[in-house]
Amino acid sequence: MTDPARDRTAVDDHPYPQRWLALAVIAVTVLMIVLDATIVNIALPAVSVDLGISEANQQWIVTAYTLTFGGFLLLGGRIADFWGRKRTYLVGAVGFALASALGGLATNEALLFAARALQGTFGALLGPASLALITVLFTDAAERAKAFAVYGAIAGGGSAVGLLLGGVLTEYADWRWCFWVNVPIAVLAVVAAWRIVPESKASGETKYDVPGAVLITVGLASLVYGFTKVAEAAQASDGGSPWSDGPALAFIGIGVVLVVAFVVVEFRVRNPLLPMRLVLDRNRGGAYLTATLVGAGLIGSFFFLSLYFQQVLGYTPVSAGFASLPVTGGVLVAAGTASQLVPRVGPKPLMVAGGVFAAAGLFTLSFLGLDTPFWQVALPGQVLLGLGLGFTFVPLSNLALVGVGEHDAGAASAVLQAVQQVGASIGTALLATFSVTAITNSLSERPPTPEDPTAPLVAQVEGYTTAFTWGAALLLVAAISSAVLIKAGKDDLPAEMAVHAG
Repeated sequence: MTDPARDRTAVDDHPYPQRWLALAVIAVTVLMIVLDATIVNIALPAVSVDLGISEANQQWIVTAYTLTFGGFLLLGGRIADFWGRKRTYLVGAVGFALASALGGLATNEALLFAARALQGTFGALLGPASLALITVLFTDAAERAKAFAVYGAIAGGGSAVGLLLGGVLTEYADWRWCFWVNVPIAVLAVVAAWRIVPESKASGETKYDVPGAVLITVGLASLVYGFTKVAEAAQASDGGSPWSDGPALAFIGIGVVLVVAFVVVEFRVRNPLLPMRLVLDRNRGGAYLTATLVGAGLIGSFFFLSLYFQQVLGYTPVSAGFASLPVTGGVLVAAGTASQLVPRVGPKPLMVAGGVFAAAGLFTLSFLGLDTPFWQVALPGQVLLGLGLGFTFVPLSNLALVGVGEHDAGAASAVLQAVQQVGASIGTALLATFSVTAITNSLSERPPTPEDPTAPLVAQVEGYTTAFTWGAALLLVAAISSAVLIKAGKDDLPAEMAVHAG
């Protein structure tokens, strides 16, 4: 049994003495979740060939994860609040490891899809619990800014690291290690967390809002699936509009109706799954909207840039991974700087500047050509993007959880991750549509001929750069949203950060 004295985030109103060590443990599992999104994407071709997965079913390797992860996030956040954040974290980490092991052992597509769905389910427990633990462990404004700098660096740069790690494992080991690599990481994190991370949970009434949980879980899953189907229709387009896909629009419509019904229910129940006060707060609502837009625009960088490196420039997966690392470098520099600046200037100036930097980075990438030297456009564009993400994620995560009572830390954390997930799904559909339309138009204007064999590659580049341009627009709207909606200044943060666990 754990010493009860260790199960308190604050002792006699003093900060938990091992909070920085606890943050290091939590950061490892957060990185594992972030890496998993891109590390598996790189292995998709190898997985499909080995298990005989058809092109039509290949998308389920990704979708099975995003559906359960996005769908169960809000319920996972409330479970963390009521059942105990450390306990939920441990169960989530163990479950994620077991699901990863199952994925690596898969001998057919059904087993692999089931493993991915389980990964998403346990990730929906692990993600909100991790962020909620950071929220209740760090109560000082300056310290919390540094803690969220770590989270921001992982959230912004982890995807690029996943591309590199996925490439290395797929090329030099086996695609199964893209799953198995999670097992030792999770085991080490669980062993360390058992002794180091303190328990905290909500006090007072902890009755679950079952109707709300059902509505939002099915609603979010339906939204994610609908937009995923639109993205698929765009990528497999034969000239028709992907937005005319009946089943996709039906899932999106059902998702919207269920989310609206969820909001109505939450206003009326005594103990809501998501207290509306969390979303209706102007600053927090602005942070959530910004997170949605950033999630939508961000997909245009890693996904299309990876395709450009591999399909146009002919990079190997490993080379493409290395070529994506400047984003991570920019994130690390900006996150460290932002942690120092947030307590001094407040979140708003950094979020606005971050959105502008990130938009400038994607806009720079829109100038890539068929044989543009890496150092000329791809490098500066990625560095700008990384700087923008670092300056955005640190104050955004901070602001989204400022003033949240310990009763709602898990719920608020889950909303932040849920809006990013939904934003990414919407962004994938939108940018894929714009990209495919641009490719189609390019090929109609310049059809491939024996005299012009590069026309298909030129069309691909046109599609990718169009996606970068629209991604930049989404990030610019995120910056404008931050400027208009967010009013919190530096003087608001310390007073609002007195969060203690019961």
